[in-house]
Amino acid sequence: MLRLPVNELRGQAVIHSATLPLPSSEPVDPHHHRLRLFSGSANVLLAMEVGRYLGIDLGPMVRKRFADGELYVQIQESIRGCDVYLIQPCCCPVNDHLMELLIMIDACRRASARQITAVIPYYGYARADRKTAGRESITAKLVANLITKAGAGRILAMDLHSAQIQGYFDIPFDHVYGSPVILDYLLSQQLSDIVVVSPDVGGVARARAFAKKLDDAPLAIIDKRRQAHNVAEVLNVIGDVEGKTAVLVDDMIDTAGTITEGAKLLREKGARQVYACATHAVFSPPAIERLSEPGLFEEIIVTNTIPVAPDKEFKPLKILSVANLLGETIWRIHEDSSVSIMFR
Repeated sequence: MLRLPVNELRGQAVIHSATLPLPSSEPVDPHHHRLRLFSGSANVLLAMEVGRYLGIDLGPMVRKRFADGELYVQIQESIRGCDVYLIQPCCCPVNDHLMELLIMIDACRRASARQITAVIPYYGYARADRKTAGRESITAKLVANLITKAGAGRILAMDLHSAQIQGYFDIPFDHVYGSPVILDYLLSQQLSDIVVVSPDVGGVARARAFAKKLDDAPLAIIDKRRQAHNVAEVLNVIGDVEGKTAVLVDDMIDTAGTITEGAKLLREKGARQVYACATHAVFSPPAIERLSEPGLFEEIIVTNTIPVAPDKEFKPLKILSVANLLGETIWRIHEDSSVSIMFR
């Protein structure tokens, strides 16, 4: 069974996807190498798209909740000696989805899977990556310990809030990026006079790499002061945005306070158009109300690492699929091919 080209899914077109190189060797039926793909409840549609790219169905699994709230998982096919990939973003409700992932990993370990890879499109608790005050937990490290102890042998995650989280794991970790999908879409729009804007100083490296791939577009930075959790004050723009198409780049949009206040400031400084790009659409309240403000954004471009409920969709929102990118990464891991070459 041959895999499909990267820019299409079997039986269903993707919203948009980047063009990625295929391995030079002839593709082999993944069932021959005992590849198995399972999905948690967090984002089944994304997992199904990944399965269609790979040419395999999601494995049968029972998921249910007992009367007292406890979760139950049972794998319903033999996976002895198989390479198992479990797709589960740790999005809202974070604790339920994280616990479900741990139970899935444990079930696969006890079923004698040869290798268990946790595919985590969105890594929950990633912002709790260090101590900023006394007597705090470094929860991102705690989550890493839990996933490893449960029995995962490898991690595949996308656009970590903090790249240092890779170092919290003592098992192989593949960190991939949603930027090729977003960049491919932006290039197709043929925007002119682009300036890439980082919403804060901490995101400068991400924005600089993004700008380089947009024909070395100039870079601007928004000076921001964070007063408390989910509360930030935007102060000034460093760089020239007057008369330009400003593209705000971040890894996630949560309550949307930073990105909307940044957009307002860019408009005040004379930006002609404002686009917002982020891999993870967390969209905690009151994000939808803020992002829906008329005349603020031309488009808000996100990916489907986190499912966006129909009641959270709004007119400027554009959702791109990362299924092909994840599928190609899974294939390369399974075939012991290079993953980093996809992002060169």
